[in-house]
Amino acid sequence: MSAPRPDNPRTLQQLAQVRAYHDGTKHRFDRYARSLGYLDWASQPDPFRSFAGSPLALLPPHPESTTRSQIGVMLRRSLGLTAWKVFRASRWSLRANPSSGNLHPTEAYVVSGPIEGLCAQASVHHYAADRHGLEQRCLLDAGLPPETFLIALTSIHWRESWKYGERAFRYCQHDVGHAIAAIALAAESVGWRARLLPDWSSADIASIAGVDRDADFVDAEREEPACIMVVGPDDPVLDRDALVRAARNGRWVGRASQLSEDHVEWTFIDEVATATRRSEPVPPVEIALRDIVSDEAGYPPQLFLQRRSAVAFDGRSSLSRAAFLGIIRALVATPSPPWSALWWTPRIHLVLFVHRVDDVEPGLYLLTREHESGARLVSALGRDFLLQPVDEMTLLVRLARGDCRQLARRVSCDQDIAADGFFSLGMIADFDGSLTEHGPAFYRQLFWEAGVVGQVLYLEAESAGARGTGIGCFFDDPVHDVLGLSGHAFQSLYHFAIGLPIEDARLSTEPGYVWESLNLGPVGRSNPP
Repeated sequence: MSAPRPDNPRTLQQLAQVRAYHDGTKHRFDRYARSLGYLDWASQPDPFRSFAGSPLALLPPHPESTTRSQIGVMLRRSLGLTAWKVFRASRWSLRANPSSGNLHPTEAYVVSGPIEGLCAQASVHHYAADRHGLEQRCLLDAGLPPETFLIALTSIHWRESWKYGERAFRYCQHDVGHAIAAIALAAESVGWRARLLPDWSSADIASIAGVDRDADFVDAEREEPACIMVVGPDDPVLDRDALVRAARNGRWVGRASQLSEDHVEWTFIDEVATATRRSEPVPPVEIALRDIVSDEAGYPPQLFLQRRSAVAFDGRSSLSRAAFLGIIRALVATPSPPWSALWWTPRIHLVLFVHRVDDVEPGLYLLTREHESGARLVSALGRDFLLQPVDEMTLLVRLARGDCRQLARRVSCDQDIAADGFFSLGMIADFDGSLTEHGPAFYRQLFWEAGVVGQVLYLEAESAGARGTGIGCFFDDPVHDVLGLSGHAFQSLYHFAIGLPIEDARLSTEPGYVWESLNLGPVGRSNPP
């Protein structure tokens, strides 16, 4: 296996397209990235895709000693509905995996061998989150090791670009990262392991998920292949070529639903999607992860279902120093999930705007999550910072003292939520070096890692009795100016804030699924073939 050569003319062209897209979708003080500038409610995409003609098998939501039940529990805790919010005549769902604007561009496909009560033959299924079931799309003449299955993730760009325009490709990648982390942590909760498979090309993923089938997507919005994960009790050996061949020659059923009748084409997204598709497998990477001693044995399962995105913080409450450092330590990559699901060394570092943390001075802080890449970031800082160590277990340092609430608000598109919490942060990626080392396809992985960090922050906030929220709107280059960064060596990719939420009393909450309120589980089949 070999990485794309950085001096290859095609690779150079793709890298130029990536940088052009990234720069062209930056928010600036004098203009935002291009979008419609308004919401066309008549064309709002349906948040749920279905495949007409595909048999649907409903999944048990409660732990039982069956593979079918474990799959159901894992999917519920990672990608399933957790609640419905209601305001007057409006009703919308929340999920275990967060999404920019709650638009949920990520779709999931499960590839399994024969499973009692689910399928008598190796199959490809689409996960229908609204019904917590698997739509059987294809029968495969190939096998998988016992109790092992694959989860392929895809993105429907239109779901995000409907609201966010050209910047939507970034948000789709954030959401893939959140889903990767959610799956890895939910798999751990049922005793399984989940990890990305870097030796699958984008074309392979499209084939196994069936999203390259023109006949099944007539009038329907296409799905962009993102990644594929192997899930199971051990580290199985897979015959990728046999599985892909079986999918391409398989017996497929079902036609994808159309999400909107009207669409706006954003060719900038199409171009960067093409430039960042993986055409070659990833070479082996030696990953050095830090062991941090912890008394925790994963997150309590209820956290996966109670996770919410805050819309406002109270601006008064504070967080204890111990809780703050606990959150920081959880962000250091270790051999445990979700970090063990990734195949690359950490490339995301954090600049923190600390507002109200007990026994921690307000100010600007930096957490580097990997020594070599972090050292390059520190060397690139163009201002005279303090660089005072704060926590001996991590690489957290103080850059500057002082009230930085106004600064945090300003660089996060003037959003109060960045200033009203305990702290907010920006995720700084080792940008040019990563793209040179791993090729243009790694542009997506940088955002995935940011999404994984964000998912951990969500769960850590819930663990601390607080709430978090991802912030996709920020002024890119002004964030770099805060640190004195220039050029493309390091780029800000995602923001986040944690605080004590202000709940909207106007909203009422309903269970994610009807059977929850009845203390029942879905049983049987619907939509038979």
